[in-house]
This record gives sequence, structure tokens and C-alpha cells, in this order.
Amino acid sequence: MTASRIALVTGANQGLGRALVEGLAARMQPDDLVLLTGRNPQRVSEAAHEVAQLPGSRARVEGRVLDVTDSGAIGRLADELRMRHGGLDVVISNAVARVLPDESQSARADEFIDVSNTATHAILRSFGPVLRPGGRLLVVASSLGTLGHLDPRLHHLFDGADLDQVEDAVESWRTAVHNKTAQEAGWPRWLNVPSKVAQVAAVRALAAERRERDLADDVLIASVCPGMVDTATSRPWFSDYSHAQSPTDAARAVLDLIFTEPVDPALYGELIRFGKPLPWHDGTPPIEQDRLLTP
Repeated sequence: MTASRIALVTGANQGLGRALVEGLAARMQPDDLVLLTGRNPQRVSEAAHEVAQLPGSRARVEGRVLDVTDSGAIGRLADELRMRHGGLDVVISNAVARVLPDESQSARADEFIDVSNTATHAILRSFGPVLRPGGRLLVVASSLGTLGHLDPRLHHLFDGADLDQVEDAVESWRTAVHNKTAQEAGWPRWLNVPSKVAQVAAVRALAAERRERDLADDVLIASVCPGMVDTATSRPWFSDYSHAQSPTDAARAVLDLIFTEPVDPALYGELIRFGKPLPWHDGTPPIEQDRLLTP
């Protein structure tokens, strides 16, 4: 990457998001700018200051308050960066709502969907158009984002869908949760499954519209699976963490993807894990998790 680049990471106060900011600050140049964003002003300010003081940081690091559930705020920030800098070069959508196994999934559905899905749609719509040549727009998802993890009755909602259709499918899911008809329709009680599938589907939808132009400009739009990461969000869900990565280790493969040039066309629009695309139609519904969840 060249000098004077602009990067932005959401959900960056802690965990993987902060590790991604640290990695960007270490790999980018002194004239570059990394924006660490989050909802809490104090945490954002403290995290940005701490990252900027790390011995390996080279790029400038600034904190920006951004509530990803506010689509208007996302749009305004994209417009600001376009006007001030002509666009930006790296966007990593990483924000996620934390839900514990003993919490009611249905009661937390709105917050989870707003943070993970509505925000993803807004980021794709707002930041996609302001990516500069050579840009990277990545959405952090998981291997649960492959279509086969959903009941086959739901596949048509996401397979080959455009972004409007993905948004409609997400809102249909939200409505079914509120109406207590979600399980009858085939939606799993575990929010993370349809949420991740919808995230990946949204990325695929935008990528399908832009593929030819983006590859000509060396632009990558993709979703990424960082693997199992030892964070406060994921730890309550697993009893065996012997193979979990630290956030710093997990960030490495994502950063390698960002800084590899040129873009591999086989990765464009795909869900990528450790540099390899995961088959979109792979997976089976993980029904075993439903038995562990509070209604």
C-alpha cells in the first residue's frame, strides 16, 4: 500500500477490532491514518491513545465515536471522508452485539440484528461507493455464514439475492422472532447463524454488482472468518479454548488479506478463512446449539 491511506475499523475498542487497528497502525505508513471507532467516547479515546503509543505503531491513530446502529451517522462519516480525503482505502466492519448463552435470544434479537446486520448493510451502502482504487472492504463474519447452516426452506431468501432482498429477508426474520413464528418457519433460535449467513449474503450481493469494475481497480470486497478467537464475546460459548487464537494472532490473516496485492479474483466476494474461500453452499444446520439456549 502507498502513503496517505485512510483505514477505518468498527467495534475497535477491544478484542479483534483493536488488534486489527494495532496491525494496521504497524503496517501502514507515517502519513496514513487509522480510525478506531466505537460507541463509548471514553473507551474510544483511551484505546486510540494506547494504540498510538505502542512501540510498533507507525501510522496515525485517531478515535472516532460511531454508533453503527445509526445508519445516518455511518453515511455522514462516509461523506466526510470522501470530502476530506477523496474516499478511504480500508474498511473493516467488525462490530457485534454480545449475547450470553443464558440470555433470551429472542429478547436480544433487535439489538443483535441492528449491530450485526442493519449496520453491515449501511456500511456496505455508504463506504462501498467511497472506496478508492486498491481499496479493501471486509466484513468480519464466521464459518457459520455459509448457506448450508440454514434450514433449506430459507435458502431462497439469500441465494443469489441482491442487497435489497437480503435486507428484506433480515427484516422478515426479525418479524418472525417478534411474532414467535421463527422456529416454525425454519429460523434457528441461535441468532448468530442467520445473522452471519445474512452478513455474507449482503457482501456477496454488493460484490456481484461491482465485481468487474473492482477487479480492474484492485479493490477487494469480501467477508472474513477469523477462526476461533479468545475474546469476551466468544469465550462464554465454548468450553474448550485449547485451539483458540489470541486477537493479535487472529488479526494476522485478515491483515495479510488487506495488504496482499493484487487482489486474487477467486477471493472476491467470498467468505475467506485463512486466505481460502469457504464454499457458499456448505454446512449443516447446527441444531445442537438450540438445545442450550434460553427461549
